[in-house]
Amino acid sequence: MDTHSHDEAHVSDRVLDISPQATQQQIRDAYKKQALKSHPDRVPSDSPERPARTKKFQQINDAYYTLSDPSRRRDYDSARSYHGFPSADEEDDPDTEEIPRTEQPSGSFPWSSFGFGAKTTAEGERFSSEQFGGVFEEMLRDEGLAEGREAKPTGKFWSLVGGLSGGAMGFIVANFPGAIAGAVAGNRLGAIRDAKGKSVYSVFQELPQGDKAKLLSELAAKVFAHAVGS
Repeated sequence: MDTHSHDEAHVSDRVLDISPQATQQQIRDAYKKQALKSHPDRVPSDSPERPARTKKFQQINDAYYTLSDPSRRRDYDSARSYHGFPSADEEDDPDTEEIPRTEQPSGSFPWSSFGFGAKTTAEGERFSSEQFGGVFEEMLRDEGLAEGREAKPTGKFWSLVGGLSGGAMGFIVANFPGAIAGAVAGNRLGAIRDAKGKSVYSVFQELPQGDKAKLLSELAAKVFAHAVGS
């Protein structure tokens, strides 16, 4: 399915709920919050909410792709200003305005020029996952759950995973033959390392669905707490 022909996209700064004057750091912080809030893995794979969440998550990633690059952002701002479309702080409800991605008549906003340009739903999902992965690893580094350039899981991460479900130890043993576990007390794991050297996002993607949801909720709580305290 061609998402640009049959889908719709919000105005980028409205998707991220930011001002047109937002700094790059504010854009990145807003992306973290919106992506964690709307991530499809926050709900079961068979949940009726899943399609809407997947669409919203792609819109968030599309918006971040556009606004996170200074050159793309300048082009977007210039086009939006030229065509007279409102920004995030010029409307009351950020969820009411959706702009079709279909080709527009002369004089309308050229939405197809912005975003990452996925041709299919699968391609959009793949790009969204890849883009989110880099920011996900950054968030986990900030929380001490990943370390180094390759974002390797830390003992703190494995302890968190161990507390997600009673089956966490079985997951680690089944999926990481090279893993070495230290002392285990209840659901809290001791020092664990993955001999294969997987990144923390790779590990996350292989977690059972329920544990993914719990980990995202835990991370969201930390990120939102920082935002409130800042």
